[in-house]
Amino acid sequence: MLHALIIEDEATARADLRAKLAAHPEVTILAEAATVKAARQLLARTDYDLVFSDIQLIGGCAFDLVPDVRPGARLIFITAYDTYALRAFEINALDYLLKPVAPARLAEAIRRLTEAPPPTEEALAEIPPGPVLRLDDTVYLRSGLRARFAPVAGISLIAARDNYSEVHLADGAKIFLRKSLKAWKDTLPATHFMRVHRTQIVNLARVTRYERDGDEHTQLYVEGVAESVSVSRDRWTELRERLSAIRPAP
Repeated sequence: MLHALIIEDEATARADLRAKLAAHPEVTILAEAATVKAARQLLARTDYDLVFSDIQLIGGCAFDLVPDVRPGARLIFITAYDTYALRAFEINALDYLLKPVAPARLAEAIRRLTEAPPPTEEALAEIPPGPVLRLDDTVYLRSGLRARFAPVAGISLIAARDNYSEVHLADGAKIFLRKSLKAWKDTLPATHFMRVHRTQIVNLARVTRYERDGDEHTQLYVEGVAESVSVSRDRWTELRERLSAIRPAP
């Protein structure tokens, strides 16, 4: 049995989904919300397994609610056709339903949920390899009890921690993920991201300044990152050229 919440700001859309879910006795609807504020109150509950959520809501966007979803609960987005949004779901392997929700597609989503075992904490943290990202893509950063969406362009620094990585965002947030630095290097857009050190990848567009000393040591200062980033000596020439290309002199 799945216990579900519906987050949707259109009453007719809520009624439509409710009617279609009636054909699935394995799903029980616990409550509904139409606004971001009401949704946050619902998501604080501990008795749900599944959330159906529209993208655009009264008071904000459903992406902002991702950190509030109970750990272990599944999330299915519902959206009108939008190429940008659909790519975000597809590249991050997240499930979504297009409006108007097709009964067959809804049945398929529920079948996958009921047949798949509940995700373990390790599975929640695991980030599988994905397609090459574009700068305007949105990535779903998930680490055990925490998750959020972030624009690729908003990533400032990725630092290696063994087989894990620490993602620093331009807004100052940090997320620890089960994903290697090599996996990041293989998927991030090479136009803007550079591995400046064995353990660090930097978004060159987020570099605010750099300093070099008499021994040719280089330190980068990156937006949203408290400490400076060391650059390997053998990468200075490439770094200088690429910084000039990203931010040409006036």
